[in-house]
Amino acid sequence: MGLVDSHEWEGRSSRQSLIRALIITGTWFVIELVGGFYTNSLALIADAGHMLTDLIALGLSLLAINIAARPATPEKTYGYVRAEILASLANGILLVLIGSYIFYEAYRRFLDPPFVRSGTMLIVAFTGLVANLVTARILYRSHHHNLNLRGAFLHVVGDTLGSAGAVIAGVLMLRWHWYLADPAVSVIVGFLVIYSSWQLVRESIDILLESTPRQLNVAEILADLEGVEGVLSVHDLHVWSISSDVHALSCHAAVKRRTDASEILATLSHMLRDKYQIQHTTIQLELEDCPVPGQGN
Repeated sequence: MGLVDSHEWEGRSSRQSLIRALIITGTWFVIELVGGFYTNSLALIADAGHMLTDLIALGLSLLAINIAARPATPEKTYGYVRAEILASLANGILLVLIGSYIFYEAYRRFLDPPFVRSGTMLIVAFTGLVANLVTARILYRSHHHNLNLRGAFLHVVGDTLGSAGAVIAGVLMLRWHWYLADPAVSVIVGFLVIYSSWQLVRESIDILLESTPRQLNVAEILADLEGVEGVLSVHDLHVWSISSDVHALSCHAAVKRRTDASEILATLSHMLRDKYQIQHTTIQLELEDCPVPGQGN
């Protein structure tokens, strides 16, 4: 009962942290976007675009927490966890387009640097930096307990760097009237948007294609399975992700005769869960000398 209460408390704490972070980030996203157009600063607009990636990451994390609470049904035996992956893919593609537009606009401004209201731009950029620091502090307290929150926290850290860049650009323009600093910083922020977005797209596609999770080594897993006493060999091994932090495995294991099959199965399942954090396992045991389908008569 204590363990259940602990998980429920962590879920509530994570949800509250995400809601607070969403409110702060959403407010300053609007402020930076409006401020960017008003001051004619591409650096602010680019930073607002990067802040949009934070909003999406935070929203997906909150969505994932809510979806995880919904029970599976006979029609959807794994529940709705893949909705998070579909949303990640769509948002990742959108953000790649946003990053590409930032590059295009920066190229135009390199050719003909426009006037920027540097003073106002610097004030908006500085408040954005403060907002990102506050958001990072809120998420830092919970990101160790939740993989989704950890990803959102890293997004906010990246955006904090973008806000710092916008502040530097504002100082350079205000002090030395070097308006090329605006598109130069925008390119850096654009790279941050593209990088985080491409990571999101690639990981989403890997999960949808049921690829082996990047942090897992199939050869190592196979060696550990075959190293269990009583196991002769393992074949038809498949490892994939159901969602970003829920992994599954299926395999056939040939075992010696006159062994305790239930004990071997329990040992294999516990090892996979404890060492590799694979929660869903389907292991079919085959007795020694049992013919393998498709091999011989």
